[in-house]
Amino acid sequence: MNVPPRVDAVLGGEDVAAHVPLKGEDALFVTPTRTLHYTAEGLLSDESVTEYEHDAERIEVNEGRRKSKIVLDYGLEGQAEIPVPGGKLNDALHPILAGVLNAAGVTDAGETVKRTYRFSELTLVVTSHRVVKHIGGAVWDEEFEEVPFADVTGVGVEEGNVASQLVLETTGRTQRIKAPNEEFRDVRETIEGALFAFHDVTSAEEFRAVVGDEDAEPEAASTGEVRFDAEPELETNTPTPGGVEDASEQSTAETTATSQQSASPASTQPASQQSADQQPAGHAAPDSGISVSSTAEQTADADAAAEQPESDALAESGFEKATSKVQPQIDTDAVRDQLDALEAELAEQEAAIRAQREHLAEIRDLLPEE
Repeated sequence: MNVPPRVDAVLGGEDVAAHVPLKGEDALFVTPTRTLHYTAEGLLSDESVTEYEHDAERIEVNEGRRKSKIVLDYGLEGQAEIPVPGGKLNDALHPILAGVLNAAGVTDAGETVKRTYRFSELTLVVTSHRVVKHIGGAVWDEEFEEVPFADVTGVGVEEGNVASQLVLETTGRTQRIKAPNEEFRDVRETIEGALFAFHDVTSAEEFRAVVGDEDAEPEAASTGEVRFDAEPELETNTPTPGGVEDASEQSTAETTATSQQSASPASTQPASQQSADQQPAGHAAPDSGISVSSTAEQTADADAAAEQPESDALAESGFEKATSKVQPQIDTDAVRDQLDALEAELAEQEAAIRAQREHLAEIRDLLPEE
């Protein structure tokens, strides 16, 4: 790589990480902290070097057929535009984006940025340690997502007719990376290659053996109970077995007493001659001719009486029934995955519309002026 003396003087001893030839002798010299745009001396321009610091908050791209611009947004300090020929945009964007990620602390020291992909409004940056994903009009800003390879526990594929998804199972949520089918194989091989190299394996089988079930925690044995940690436990007043036995013994004793009284002459005494206040509560008159309640009926009455305090407590707390007010837990990971898929599809549609508008504008420019 031939570094012009004018560029070498600006470098001040800093190493050049990437050299991107542009047009003629013009070139970009990318260092870990900045990008130097060298313009050679020509008929209409003098030799010059323009510096662009990498501490940007946002990267945007204005793409054209002949000329494109990489826009670095520095927040309150304004923006800076790096002009590049249309056919050199991806070559220039890759090292500049790597420098910005390094300056922002997204990548670590010694981490290598391997590939950069742009699919409509989806940007993927594959490094030696992670995948950085950004969805939106910008190529990158602070709303990015990352998938560290140290957290990946499995890799899968969901195939589609137009686009497919690479599924990365992690210790947290599942991440899906969607790419058009014509480029999906390249994306998959790049990510899998970086992932396997990070874990020092050469195949999917070795990867599963390294990060498979060995580190997984064993599942707790099921007790058959449904527990909601965020909700207070609701107690139920179920009659104890001892209460049922007491009711049964009492019913048997009453039946025996009724039989004995029916056999005695006193059983002919009219029931009206006995005062209701003298009868034990909950018992029929011995000579009334009404049979004593069965054990099942008394147990049902005991259950109804036991449930009454709980119903009052639930009514005061705003619950009609415990089971009717417990809301099912929402699978937030599944919702996020669906949102990611919808955002990717929307980005593809917006890109197609934007491409059509640009095509119409190009046709309009070719028409003679009235």
